Amino acid sequence: MNIISQVLRNKKSNCALIPFITAGYPDKETSIKALQMLDRKGADIIELGIPYSDALADGFVIQQSSKIALENGIYIDQVLSILMEVHSSLNAPIVIFTYYNPILVRGIRKFIKEISLFGARGLIIPDLPLEESDYIIELCLNFNIELILFIAPNSSDERIQAIISKSPGCIYVVSSYGVTGTRNNINNQINLLINKIKEYSDKNIMLGFGISSCEQVALVSKWNVDGIVVGSAFINAISGKSTTSAIKHLGSFCNKLKLSIDML
Repeated sequence: MNIISQVLRNKKSNCALIPFITAGYPDKETSIKALQMLDRKGADIIELGIPYSDALADGFVIQQSSKIALENGIYIDQVLSILMEVHSSLNAPIVIFTYYNPILVRGIRKFIKEISLFGARGLIIPDLPLEESDYIIELCLNFNIELILFIAPNSSDERIQAIISKSPGCIYVVSSYGVTGTRNNINNQINLLINKIKEYSDKNIMLGFGISSCEQVALVSKWNVDGIVVGSAFINAISGKSTTSAIKHLGSFCNKLKLSIDML
């Protein structure tokens, strides 16, 4: 059962809001409270990143949050602990965002089984080679985890169709070249890519990388996408503040983004 795709398909608003935060940043307790606040303020799905020291797809903000979380001793076991503590109280399903190497080190089957048992319902591996995805797709299906595959802006038609054919559920479209992070503008050409994917398939699409403001969310939610991922801006919202202030600011920002979608 692809729960993430179900949420995207059955969303009440024009587009689902999908915040990203790094597990354990700025500390474990704050990240737990952040998950709870995002859920209360209307997040439809939440991405929870496992801290990693070689996060090649991530920009400076998320890399720094990973660095601090790792310094705080947040590794896979601690992320599982966070999941166990919060998942039963959340309406929004959690998608784990992690790189391929930590999964290989822990053991692919063990990792997927664990995140499923502790409450995750989706998995994103940005550096997973498509040619090596079959085994992980099979395991994810067995453990009720939806593996979400990427389509990049420079993907050829042949590559797009290959990704769609393998994808067990929704598709993650990368909205810009390069790494994650806040950007002043969203590439309007991405809308053409989204429409092309929709011509090839009826799979749901989430769009991320570089989307960071209410104005950008309002713009993108008019496109033919089903979910919008916002990451670095949420990390910035809790950075350099006391826990109380960070959670309050996070909730306010999430609410504003949600309103930017719902008002359309």
